[in-house]
Amino acid sequence: MASKHLGGRKLGRTGSHKRALLGNLATSLFLHERIETTIEKAKELRPFAEKLITQAKLGRHDNVRKELQDKKVYRKLFEVIAPRYQNRPGGYTQIVRTGRRIGDNAQLGLIRLVG
Repeated sequence: MASKHLGGRKLGRTGSHKRALLGNLATSLFLHERIETTIEKAKELRPFAEKLITQAKLGRHDNVRKELQDKKVYRKLFEVIAPRYQNRPGGYTQIVRTGRRIGDNAQLGLIRLVG
């Protein structure tokens, strides 16, 4: 029996550390509506953030509350961001490559909310 590949990128972290990282990146993305990070982190953040926006559109507060710790960002997600995408079926974020980081030559990108 062939095993299936589950999960995503490890990003050099444990599961709980990765979950915390994604929560912090999503908080920054919703607060500033654009952030610059590595392409690998942006690709992991995209489905995480889009699921949170979808949950906010559906009014599922408990599912979002456990991921976002900042009350200001939590309120902005429900009052500003979710209504903006009410008629959009998905694809709330966009990743744009911006270059390479000096020091470790990591590929950088800008992830932003579309619209």
